[in-house]
Amino acid sequence: QVQLVESGGDLVQVGGSLRLSCAASGDTYCISSMGWYRQAPGKERDVVAQVTNAGKTYYYLDSVKGRFTISRDNDKNTVYLQMDSLEPEDTAVYYCNAEPRHSDFCSDDDYWGQGTQVVVSS
Repeated sequence: QVQLVESGGDLVQVGGSLRLSCAASGDTYCISSMGWYRQAPGKERDVVAQVTNAGKTYYYLDSVKGRFTISRDNDKNTVYLQMDSLEPEDTAVYYCNAEPRHSDFCSDDDYWGQGTQVVVSS
């Protein structure tokens, strides 16, 4: 099993910055790509950014391009989301996601964290 624990969510003013962290533990060899999703009240969960196992970024949600940066430290089994120039529309619960490797020893389902709340106040 893989456990993902997010941290860093907070209340911040418009234009401020936050850095989210997601630490993986357990069967971390099962993890392939990782990413961040978010879900605002009454809305569906959307993918925000994704990064490969090698640390290459391959997706950003259009509305966060140029403001958010995803990074990954495999030595620490941690993925980060640096969020700058925050806007009220960024208010959501942010979830860490890890896609599993294709292996008989790993789950077929994605791994998820419990979420961390980000509130951007105007």
